[in-house]
Amino acid sequence: MAGVGPAPKDPSKRARRNAPTQAQTILRFERAEAPELPTVEIEVDGELTEFHWPARTVEWWQMWRDSPQAEHFSSTDWDFLLDTALIHARYWRGDTSLAAELRLRVAKHGATMEDRARLRMAFAEADEADGGKGSSGADSARQRYAKLRVLKPGEGEGDTAGG
Repeated sequence: MAGVGPAPKDPSKRARRNAPTQAQTILRFERAEAPELPTVEIEVDGELTEFHWPARTVEWWQMWRDSPQAEHFSSTDWDFLLDTALIHARYWRGDTSLAAELRLRVAKHGATMEDRARLRMAFAEADEADGGKGSSGADSARQRYAKLRVLKPGEGEGDTAGG
C-alpha cells in the first residue's frame, strides 16, 4: 500500500518556495584597526569639559579590541561600538536606564555565547591544540585500523577466540 493521507501538493502551487525575494548585495570587506578611546569633550553648565572614561569602560573597550570578533569589524562596526562605549560609560556612572540599549548593542557584536550562536559565530579550534586528532582527541580511524588486514579464504579458520 502506498502512503497514507492525501497526495502531496503540486510544487508549482505552493505559497512558499523559499526562494530569495531580493538579490543579496556583496560588499568588499575592509578590516579596520581598533581605535583607542578618543578624547571627548562634553558640555557641562554651558562649558566644554574633558570627559573622563570610567576605568571599567576602558577595560571593556580593551576587551573588545582584543576579542576574536574584532578581526571582522569594519570602520562602521568600530564607530557603532564607540557610540556604545559612551552608553557603557554612562551606565557605569549610574545611569541604569541605558542597560537595555547597552545589551542590545553588544549583542550585535557577539558579546555572549547566545549572541554568537544567533549570529552563527563559532570559535575555531587550533590544529595544534589536539595534535590533528579532531575535537575528541581520539586517534583517527586511519590510525585505529592501520594494523587490520583482509583475510583470504581459508586463513584464520583454525584460530579460536581466546586461544
